[in-house]
Amino acid sequence: MATITFDTLKFANKLKSAGVLPEHAEAEAEALADIFEVNLKEVATKDDIKHLEERIDSKFIQLEQRMTIKLGALMVIAVSAVATLVKLL
Repeated sequence: MATITFDTLKFANKLKSAGVLPEHAEAEAEALADIFEVNLKEVATKDDIKHLEERIDSKFIQLEQRMTIKLGALMVIAVSAVATLVKLL
């Protein structure tokens, strides 16, 4: 899983330079770092997406095979029905 870092010191210093009280700036930086830490654990990585694509491709291949078999069976039934009708008429 990819690691993304959040520079709390840099963020707090920007807040301080914008006029936020130092205590508030530091508290906001820590709170935001906690939020990032929790939420970034749920972010999909390239490997996660690649694995999902492989699973989807596999499902499409299976679906294509089932559809081919069903179409072949329908063609056999249709040809048989036509042949039977030709013999009867």
